[in-house]
Amino acid sequence: MHRFYAPEIPSTASTVSLAGDEAHHAVHVLRVRKGERVSLLNGKGDEFLCDVVEPSKKSLQLTVVEVQRSPAPLSSITLIQGIPKGKIIESFIQKATELGVSRVVPLLSERVVTHLDNDSAEDKREKWQRVAIEACKQCGQRWLPKIDAPITTKDFLARAEKFGFAVVGSLERDARHLREYFAEQKSPNTVAVWIGPEGDFSPAEYAAIRQSGAHPITFGPLVLRSETAATYALSIVSYELRVALV
Repeated sequence: MHRFYAPEIPSTASTVSLAGDEAHHAVHVLRVRKGERVSLLNGKGDEFLCDVVEPSKKSLQLTVVEVQRSPAPLSSITLIQGIPKGKIIESFIQKATELGVSRVVPLLSERVVTHLDNDSAEDKREKWQRVAIEACKQCGQRWLPKIDAPITTKDFLARAEKFGFAVVGSLERDARHLREYFAEQKSPNTVAVWIGPEGDFSPAEYAAIRQSGAHPITFGPLVLRSETAATYALSIVSYELRVALV
């Protein structure tokens, strides 16, 4: 069943007119037909199962058959990720969306070559937000994560945001496995996972992140690529929080 993103659809809607890029994709790319059943996601926990009434060149008329709702997660997960080279950040966002994060903060760390002005940063944010939308449509995630504009490590730390539990990927001797931390505490309402880029955070950045309250975590004896470390950490956090909520 094809899924489409419709953020403005009211939760009580009985009929929907899908327009814009989503309608174009449905009609001209996927070629949906009258009577076909499709799904609409509003990114706020609602999924609308709809029957196609009438496709046209610029819109798609739908009848809502059923509304399925997922409650907001009791614990929100934020991935604070050093931006890697190239377009790999899109893969991070896709995987993070599939694993149920609420937010992704792309970091311009000291060891990242790319530096953006304000306009470019907002363009990047909009592009990466669309990546998250496509990931939601692909996997059926009903809660759309927020993608922040790129920000330097120093500026993000200056915000002094508070998290119930924060961890940072580390190669230090005092780093512990994530499960050890979860075994010692109740499920936090908010979790932040810091992952460095290629070459990791600089010593000064790492020290500042630790000072902000992040606990060092280990991924075992091997040195993992940044994208592998992020998926590894988010998988464990997602699993532990959902087990605790059963």
